[in-house]
Amino acid sequence: MTTPLIDGRDLHRVYQTGDVEVHALDGVTLAVEAGESLAIVGSSGSGKSTLMNVLGCLDRPTSGSYRLAGEEVAHLDRNRLAEIRNRTIGFVFQSFNLLPRTSALENVELPLAYAGVPTSARRRRAEAALERLGLGDRRRHSPSQLSGGQQQRVAIARALVGEPRVLLADEPTGNLDSRTGREILAILDELAAQGITVVLVTHETEVATHAARVVEMRDGRIVSDERHVGARYLKGTGGEAAAP
Repeated sequence: MTTPLIDGRDLHRVYQTGDVEVHALDGVTLAVEAGESLAIVGSSGSGKSTLMNVLGCLDRPTSGSYRLAGEEVAHLDRNRLAEIRNRTIGFVFQSFNLLPRTSALENVELPLAYAGVPTSARRRRAEAALERLGLGDRRRHSPSQLSGGQQQRVAIARALVGEPRVLLADEPTGNLDSRTGREILAILDELAAQGITVVLVTHETEVATHAARVVEMRDGRIVSDERHVGARYLKGTGGEAAAP
């Protein structure tokens, strides 16, 4: 039996607001195998963003166990947590989070620079990542010279350049129009079909249909966990869309 890539057990995250304790996570147990395509859905306040922060090693649970790639990370110090996060996870955010006065190429290079990759190697890898996302001819453009969809493609290239095992996408179409949103989801579909572990966090049902497995959260708990044979891409389809 294989060890799950993501393995959270009885996760609790409690915030103190004045005299009130807010249980953002209330005993969540979730395992994700390598290569899975998963959507975490729920309304505002359901706990989905808190769970994403814990899974992405951006936050630590108040209690519970969290193993990432077989390593217990729930209570590591901030520096060690950052090291594991940078090695294992790529992030795509709703707001793109690109440096405004920096070219697309330099934005994509940034994680490699933090990792100490030599200049020539990181330039080569960043150019390849942009080519993969269809932006090779836009590598010198700043974010203000790119459309919203192109900016999100740059963000995806940046997430992938470090060859992470997990891609975490938080509301990746939230700032895009419908057509551009569909284009971004098609890219994520393709990545999932290639075997990259993709975790989508969303409140939109349409976005969730792009995952083979959908977990619904409410009041800090998982209330349903279903696999969908009608997901847009399923591992083993060779990249072809599954039947609706």
